[in-house]
Amino acid sequence: MVLLLLGARWIRSADQEGSPPGDVSFAQSSGEGGAPVAGGAASGRDAVVHVAGAVRDPGVYRLPAGSRVTDAVERAGGATGSAAPEGINLAAVLSDGQQVVVPGRGAAGGSSAPIPGTAAADAPISLGTATIEQLDTIEGIGPVTAQNILDYREENGGLSSVDELDEISGIGPATMESLRGALQP
Repeated sequence: MVLLLLGARWIRSADQEGSPPGDVSFAQSSGEGGAPVAGGAASGRDAVVHVAGAVRDPGVYRLPAGSRVTDAVERAGGATGSAAPEGINLAAVLSDGQQVVVPGRGAAGGSSAPIPGTAAADAPISLGTATIEQLDTIEGIGPVTAQNILDYREENGGLSSVDELDEISGIGPATMESLRGALQP
């Protein structure tokens, strides 16, 4: 009985001392514009991600390991009315340090983000929504490798990182370096 009471008291004190679950504390930086900087380090079981774009409360959030992009978007207050969530892979598993950008619907939503399926000339192509034709425009990727990327994406529920392309046949270390600037998760 005493152990149960002590355990309950310990759990309650831990809840009162810490921040709310999933929250990341912020400290003002002395850097450019006084932008908030995440405080503390992520534990081995958590992923700290930056959610930006067309969400209600963009920011840096700590989520449990194995969380999906949809969890991060919900943690940021959900997508706004001008969001185009079909432009990202909501089922992708988050990785620590990842940035999740929810695109806007373009001029209609007042956002400068591209409409899904299109890309600005210098904008990175999204691995989550890219077509064979879009991938084929990237130097180092031909139609066969583009199809391999789409097959890999479908078999694995998406790509959460450009680094995953290293597992695809036809993409080696030299090609990986050229792809980093042309692609985004």
